[in-house]
Amino acid sequence: MSKASISEQTINKIIEQSREIFKDCFLENGAIVAANTDKIYYPRTGANYRWVWPRDAAFIVLAAHYLGLRFEKKFFDWLWERPQDFARTKILYSNYSTNGRFGSMGKMFQPDQSGTMLWVINQLYKGKPLTKDIEDLIRRLADGLVDDWQGEHFKEHTIDIWEERYRQTTLTMANNHTYSLAACARGLLGASTMLGESIWKEKALEMINQINKAYSSQDGYFYRNAGKVNDTNIDASLIGLAWPFEIFDYQDIKIKNTIEAIEKNIVIDGGVHRYQFDYFDSEGSAAEGGGAWPVLNFWLSIYFIKIGNIKKARDYFIWPLDKLAPYQGYLPEQIFSDDRVGVYPLAWSYAMFIIAARHLGYL
Repeated sequence: MSKASISEQTINKIIEQSREIFKDCFLENGAIVAANTDKIYYPRTGANYRWVWPRDAAFIVLAAHYLGLRFEKKFFDWLWERPQDFARTKILYSNYSTNGRFGSMGKMFQPDQSGTMLWVINQLYKGKPLTKDIEDLIRRLADGLVDDWQGEHFKEHTIDIWEERYRQTTLTMANNHTYSLAACARGLLGASTMLGESIWKEKALEMINQINKAYSSQDGYFYRNAGKVNDTNIDASLIGLAWPFEIFDYQDIKIKNTIEAIEKNIVIDGGVHRYQFDYFDSEGSAAEGGGAWPVLNFWLSIYFIKIGNIKKARDYFIWPLDKLAPYQGYLPEQIFSDDRVGVYPLAWSYAMFIIAARHLGYL
């Protein structure tokens, strides 16, 4: 599909729409919510997403920056001051109310949030003089990860990027969420480069060692969770081992095999699903199964840009854009093949759209 196709008008419209969604989700006190449920466009049937997920906010800050919106200073001030227990534990939990109290997920350690935040800080500030505020934030985020890391796994139970309570790591299983380790390792490596702390690099390399153990030569892909018992469910978040965290080269055979497994098993009619047997839809029981996630289409698009397959990159990028009518023309969290609509607009979807659009040359 060429850039001159009918979708170019849609792309330009969504680029401008992204600005408005980001502004709607950027609150007066610096908080960035996943979706602003106060807005008239937000569907009655969708779950309440007026929470701050630090990972979502990190991607939103970066995408907004690409659009010339400077949210980072005020958001990083919020992040330093507001999240409950962050000053004491140096750990970011799943989500927070806009005033900083623990959110809908409660106190659940989600290490990819800190790792992603460090990665975004590196993207924004590498090669630039750092203010004391940013240095302090980097140190708190990095030290929190290092303090909890036990050499082969985290001390606290952790949940992965998808936040399912029943899929936590434990000391008994000595297991790790592979994507989470990739986020943390890359974040720590970037922090070490910026501030020169060798212990952060040392711990990042320990995490990368565990990531390597998560690859199955027999099955031909990375397990999403590995330890004494492995979780073999194929998971699209493992794209993250290539982009954005670049733990492996984009052409590494282990990455290529994992992408092939993702395409074969959880790409359905062009839409990328989170993982096999996903039953989450942000509406209710999701007995019909979860939908395709635009976030993941854009994510996979970036991977194919990186390996030079521009046609495939554009196909994945454009796929969600022609399916927005049921969502009032907005990018949703999920695209369904039935009458469910779930949550829309989702700011994380817009963030990944903008980042992918930039890689494709639309910005």
